[in-house]
Amino acid sequence: MIGFVGLGNMGGRIARRLTAAGHSVLGHDPAPGAAEKAGATPAATVAEVGRDAELILLSLPDSKVVESVVLGDDGLLAHARKGQVIVDLSTAAPGSTRRLAGLLAAEGARLIDAGVSGGAAAAERGTLTIMAGGEREEIERITPILETFAQKIFHMGGPGTGHSAKLLNNFLNAVSLAATSEVMIAGRKAGLDPHTLLDVLNSSSGANWATANRFPRIVEGDYLEGGLTSTLMTKDIVLYVDHLRALGVPSLNAAGPLASFGLAANLGYADQISNRVVDAIGDVAGGVRVHDHQED
Repeated sequence: MIGFVGLGNMGGRIARRLTAAGHSVLGHDPAPGAAEKAGATPAATVAEVGRDAELILLSLPDSKVVESVVLGDDGLLAHARKGQVIVDLSTAAPGSTRRLAGLLAAEGARLIDAGVSGGAAAAERGTLTIMAGGEREEIERITPILETFAQKIFHMGGPGTGHSAKLLNNFLNAVSLAATSEVMIAGRKAGLDPHTLLDVLNSSSGANWATANRFPRIVEGDYLEGGLTSTLMTKDIVLYVDHLRALGVPSLNAAGPLASFGLAANLGYADQISNRVVDAIGDVAGGVRVHDHQED
């Protein structure tokens, strides 16, 4: 029996991959019906998952929620035992992750921090990338389970390194998405055809993940709904800045994406996919859209 806490946008898709592969999943989520939708057996409490599962996956919004699940009254730490493995798929603060790993290790359990990249679409296809921190032997032991929903698994080092790698990756994602959004709106206002502009960018030094994988769909009116929201993107950038402060590294490039996704959140796109940042920039540029489709 695999335990799962957090069956939302990403967790629900990952749990469905597990159940489709024939694994029994005991799932807990505060949203009514989330476990059933993912094909999991519903657990009324976190404690129930902790008692009944030897392998537990977490997919939660941030470290504050992860800590409440692990350290809360009758949480996972209260039921931790030798041989139990907890895999945190969340985007979380590495310092918090290392602390939780130490507390769980004192009870004989192991925490693997396993940041995931690829978004909702990759979760559905089972092609996520995992950046894992923790003991290599434990990661190798659970690799067959991880391969149910991940195509690439990288061992980054000790506890916290997986979440560290995830924050670094997400920051570059935020930079490229925000900057490309600005460029595409500027191109539209300059009278450039967005499809041709994308062809130029993807054949030139401005090419990035957003130009290659997001905007070819966005210029057709498809925002790839279901992925990371503007609120969660902002949270990830703040976590990145905090992480760099702890490392003693200057963060000189965070202001741009923080402003961009903060703008999106304040213009009504907070809980929509972060790709809508292009519409937020377009709004303040005079109601510009990079596609010709009418909004619903």
